[in-house]
Amino acid sequence: MSAKRLIVCGGNGFLGSRICKYAVSEPKWNTVTASDKPPQWASKVTWERADILRPVTYAPLLKGADYVVHSLGILLEADYKGVLSGQESPIQGLRKAFSATPRPGNPLERKVPDGSDQDIRPPETKDQLTYENMNRDSAIMLAKEAARENIAAFSYISAAGGAPVLPQRYIQTKREAESTIAKEFPRMRSVFIRAPFLYDSSRPITVAMAGMTGAGAAFNTITGGVLGGFMGAAGVKPLKVDIVAEAVVEALGDDSIKGPVEVPKIEELANKSWRKTML
Repeated sequence: MSAKRLIVCGGNGFLGSRICKYAVSEPKWNTVTASDKPPQWASKVTWERADILRPVTYAPLLKGADYVVHSLGILLEADYKGVLSGQESPIQGLRKAFSATPRPGNPLERKVPDGSDQDIRPPETKDQLTYENMNRDSAIMLAKEAARENIAAFSYISAAGGAPVLPQRYIQTKREAESTIAKEFPRMRSVFIRAPFLYDSSRPITVAMAGMTGAGAAFNTITGGVLGGFMGAAGVKPLKVDIVAEAVVEALGDDSIKGPVEVPKIEELANKSWRKTML
């Protein structure tokens, strides 16, 4: 089988970096850590800087690619420059997230042109990262550019559900991205990985949070899912981030996989990938 070219938008992130790791098929690499030294697998990945909210910065990179992954998203809305400078707190971002301010339509409705250097973040949001522009619009525009380049398969890292502490718009924008991509670009095989809460020892806080989420998932199972709709992803079994990364790579290479991929299928795909390394 000939080598495939994979573009991962968000390749330096918690999940995206591990997708890169498993895509180059060397399972004995060291786990990604916070070390200043790049991991062994990084030499086989070409790193490029781009702005996901400005298609012109990444569109040329898609030429000749076989697969594209969108692994970016936010849990909390905030003025990111304000947060970094200490001028705005995450709490203020949460208040904005629950506000009733009118939200813009997706970029296809706003008719953002192909290969545009236009920022798909609406002017009224200024430096604000919103569920609409990060979880929905950036994925739709990336899929649009990928479809223009006849990419074989596109994977969007979605979510298993929302959570009681998050606005409904968090999961709503994820589902809007899924439905728009599937509808508007039917010739491109789209895979929507509905990931649960992800954890790894490289981020100790995620391990503790996974324990609480796991308890919620167990309760949800025992009670027959009586609170499933309310708990959202908090009532779904958490997964180690490497499992989801392996599943993404496996799904992209399997022409039979398309549409939403839920947690049981994610685990099945990861197990299939692991068995291949034992052959």
